[in-house]
Amino acid sequence: MNKFTKTAFATTIGASLLLTSVAPLVKAEQLMPSISDWAIETLNEGEKYGIFPLEWYYDDFQTAISQERLNTLLQLTEEKIASLELEKNEQFKPAIVKGNNTRGDIVNRLYNIAAQYNIGSGKDPVTYMQQRNVLRGSGAGLMLEEKATTQQAVIFAIRLIQDVYEQANAGAKGVAWVVADEDTTVYLLGSIHLGVPDLYPMHKKLTNAFNESQGLFVEANIVDPEGMEYYMEKAIYEEGKSIKDDISEEAYAKLKEVAELLEMPIEELETMKPWLITNNFSSLAMDGAFGLTVEEMAMHGIDMQFLLNAYLQQKPIYELEGVNAQVDMFDGLSKEAQEESLVGVLDSILEPVEQTDEDIALLSEWFMNWKVGDVDKFAKSLTDIEGDESEYNKMLFGKRDENMANSIVEVLKNEPGKFFVVVGAGHFLVDKNIRYHLEQAGYSVTPFYE
Repeated sequence: MNKFTKTAFATTIGASLLLTSVAPLVKAEQLMPSISDWAIETLNEGEKYGIFPLEWYYDDFQTAISQERLNTLLQLTEEKIASLELEKNEQFKPAIVKGNNTRGDIVNRLYNIAAQYNIGSGKDPVTYMQQRNVLRGSGAGLMLEEKATTQQAVIFAIRLIQDVYEQANAGAKGVAWVVADEDTTVYLLGSIHLGVPDLYPMHKKLTNAFNESQGLFVEANIVDPEGMEYYMEKAIYEEGKSIKDDISEEAYAKLKEVAELLEMPIEELETMKPWLITNNFSSLAMDGAFGLTVEEMAMHGIDMQFLLNAYLQQKPIYELEGVNAQVDMFDGLSKEAQEESLVGVLDSILEPVEQTDEDIALLSEWFMNWKVGDVDKFAKSLTDIEGDESEYNKMLFGKRDENMANSIVEVLKNEPGKFFVVVGAGHFLVDKNIRYHLEQAGYSVTPFYE
């Protein structure tokens, strides 16, 4: 759905940037992806780059790559590296390409993408790619004459992009700070909960800080199945009650109209609390933006990326709030506030306006400010959308920020080592935010990139 009102757009973006999405990941039975265990962590990183569709995992991923797939992979890899606008190497001489799709030939083609820039080439492709840790062998050697599988080609491309960005000192910086005492360092990263491929890869300094940390702190572990069970318990009415008990006749009439428009059974919607329907329907406003579904944008979210990396690295995950607490916040909104939000979203569906270039430009600017680490401009964007004194906005901040800051203080006092915190960016930038409360507790909070 590519149509929405201005109000729905701002509401959706505000919630996405400022509060972890607690919508349950309800999935139908799926085929298992055909991925080698050793490749999972690299693929998890690389799938955010936008250089290959995830559908490849389920169809011949471990067999010889087709010419069509290879062309797609090489084109998107070249575009990803070209976006850095690096200085060209005037002495560059491309390696010979035979077009036989062997591992060696794909190495040559990827080398030609990177070596045309001044980033330390000058060696033969195999030597260069080995030294840059893009090409790695096994007990059977480099196997350069063997046909490359889709997985192998994708892995080569991911490693090459990571290496080029690192050599260029490039990558998304995010809005980040550091707070420390004698024996504890805590890295603070403000997250965007919906993202796009342009936010990846992240700057090496940021990922190194995460890799060196002993644990990850998040608002809520949104991939914990126990939290999702609680979500459904609270979001669905008990038997004998329905949404008609909590909203006006006028609001219910609009809900019925939307159900008919979207071809959804009204009986199903009647079992859901207003805040659940609001959360689910508001995401429709983002569907199709940047050529991504809202589910894909959520998977590109910054906190989701660090959560998945923590799982893959078997790094402990700690919650500053928890899914249960966030669900309780929504469920604790007054009936009036829940109906107001619901009606706003229903109106945006019943009376849509075309998504404008201005809307996309606004969101692109937010992403860019986060990417380059411009805290002041990013903060202004958040202030512009956060603004009013609604019950919803009061719920988002205030006491929550003080509580999360107190939890971080406890880590500083009692847990020696390094820790990484990822919470919605607004919690570091609104009035009397987490940084403010840490400073009130006597700690100095400094920019991460100083």
